[in-house]
Amino acid sequence: MSDLLASGLLIDLIMLGVLFEAVALALLHRRRGLGLAPGRWLPTLAAGLCLMLALRAAVTGGGASVVLFWLAASGVAHACDIYLRRPPAS
Repeated sequence: MSDLLASGLLIDLIMLGVLFEAVALALLHRRRGLGLAPGRWLPTLAAGLCLMLALRAAVTGGGASVVLFWLAASGVAHACDIYLRRPPAS
């Protein structure tokens, strides 16, 4: 198990599962109108994927600058998510 984590393969598999879920949710919304529109959950998903990429870079020796890049990208995606969730101006 530790070899899977150290190689980044486990994180890759988790990200692949998340991307598969995202495609399935988008198709479900598009074809049947069920669930939230992708624009409502995409920033949340992007923030999470960026955190997973930061973790992957950290465990595979990607260097501090790569880890910081993905953490910053996650922060930007999170800020977009918060902005989109703000209440409408009255």
